[in-house]
Amino acid sequence: MAVFLSRSPEETKKFAGEYANTLKPDDVVLLNGDMGAGKTVFAKGVAKGLGIDDEVLSPTYAYMNDYGGKLYHFDCYRLKNGAQAEGLGLTDYFYSGGICLIEWACNIKEVLPERVKSVTIEKTGEDERKIIYE
Repeated sequence: MAVFLSRSPEETKKFAGEYANTLKPDDVVLLNGDMGAGKTVFAKGVAKGLGIDDEVLSPTYAYMNDYGGKLYHFDCYRLKNGAQAEGLGLTDYFYSGGICLIEWACNIKEVLPERVKSVTIEKTGEDERKIIYE
């Protein structure tokens, strides 16, 4: 595990863009953190790092946003279990050649792939964040 200390949303995005360079197709990254911690800000940085110019929005009501098959951004907050994720076809994206970023993955832990990466974002101040990653 490693730690990055961010002093602003811009620094978080920049770091996430660099982190994107370490990812490869079919990587599944669990984005952990409380509401408002900066998970979607991190996802925006990853998208930029992958060369995606689309506006990245939180997929809270859609469950998953697809950015050209390169990036899949999930929000599983409203799911009760992995069976719901499977029923919605979300688990199919884990093996589709893109990178999956999953917020609230704890709600679907029983259907996650065996190998996942983890990023935890902790709010340490108004704009400061502690990002713990592997």
